[in-house]
Amino acid sequence: MNALIIYSGGLDSTTLLHEYKDSIKLAVSFDYGSKHNAREIEFAKENCARLGIRHLVIPLEFIGKYFKSDLLISGSDIPEGNYDEDNMRSTVVPFRNGIMLAVATGLAESLDLDTVLIANHAGDHTIYPDCRPGFIKAFDAAASEGTFIGVRVLSPYCDITKREIALRGRSLGVDFALTYSCYKGGEKHCGLCGTCRERKEALEGFDPTLYA
Repeated sequence: MNALIIYSGGLDSTTLLHEYKDSIKLAVSFDYGSKHNAREIEFAKENCARLGIRHLVIPLEFIGKYFKSDLLISGSDIPEGNYDEDNMRSTVVPFRNGIMLAVATGLAESLDLDTVLIANHAGDHTIYPDCRPGFIKAFDAAASEGTFIGVRVLSPYCDITKREIALRGRSLGVDFALTYSCYKGGEKHCGLCGTCRERKEALEGFDPTLYA
């Protein structure tokens, strides 16, 4: 397998980066105007440099300019509280993964890479439609049919929890201090938003994160 990974710099995709580091030829971060893009991308660059993996940042300014979501700089405040559908619905960026996967698939074929890796997980399913197994399966089929080399979309964590990902990352030696999750995008994790709460639960017992 010669793979391209969609790499945010967060806990999940950093674990995936380490797990498949021997097969990954390119890591791609998308700068789409989210409140936490800048902090995530800093860590993405550092982790790729440490592993000797080529890293590319692709700007998607149109998302931040035209789409509606509180995750975006153009949106309202990030809600605090539990990581559930009612609380996190406003942070959904419509079809974000679909757009990223489309760009990544085209780039993979351009570079003669046969696989696109994405780190969505089971905890995302109720909130984000483009993280669900049915979507990934459909996009995998579309990518395979729509490219000459039959690019495949692989989502190894689609059916496991964030806690399971964190445990896998720990076994792989991932330095979770070099990952970022907070949707507010501050210098330190706020500790209050849904993603920070989810991060705390996932890393319980071995959390190096500095919370505000």
